[in-house]
Amino acid sequence: MTEPFSEPGDPIPALGRIDASWRGDYIVAATKDERDDLAAGIVVGDEARCVFCRILRAHTDGASTDEQSLIVFRGETCVAILNKYPYSSGHMMVIPLRHVGELGELNAAEHAELWSVVTHSTEVIERAYHADGINLGANLGRAAGAGIPGHLHVHLVPRWNGDTNFMTVIGETRVVPEALDTTWAKLRAAW
Repeated sequence: MTEPFSEPGDPIPALGRIDASWRGDYIVAATKDERDDLAAGIVVGDEARCVFCRILRAHTDGASTDEQSLIVFRGETCVAILNKYPYSSGHMMVIPLRHVGELGELNAAEHAELWSVVTHSTEVIERAYHADGINLGANLGRAAGAGIPGHLHVHLVPRWNGDTNFMTVIGETRVVPEALDTTWAKLRAAW
């Protein structure tokens, strides 16, 4: 192991590497699925196949409640919803109700409400979880890591000092110490 440099002129240590070759299978499958869809005439990110649109339709059709759908807040043009596969307790996403994939596709009302709800969501997370920080981000397009590239969504992931470890990479396991229904109740109460 290279010691950290501390004096001017000391060599900069080489970057470490972590093997994530298991992601290769996912990338190949996702790319093949998209090519198969295109060959069948299905647009990548098609609204009919979008998991977010299915969740929103189920609620509109009366098939599920906000709690069952993990929707923490419902606005005029967007919702705040829990990530069903969270990176940490309190991991939320803010998504527009309309099926749009790019920031530039949002109309003025959607744009204003999306960022207003993102801002309010950070306050809710801080109240409910006393997080030391929050990772905030959107993956635009499959190549950028979007699991659902056709429906824009902004992630809010609470973080705490010292919460990083190698469980996800080495053990292919995330440790989330709270059930989703508990998270939903905690965030809904803090809203």
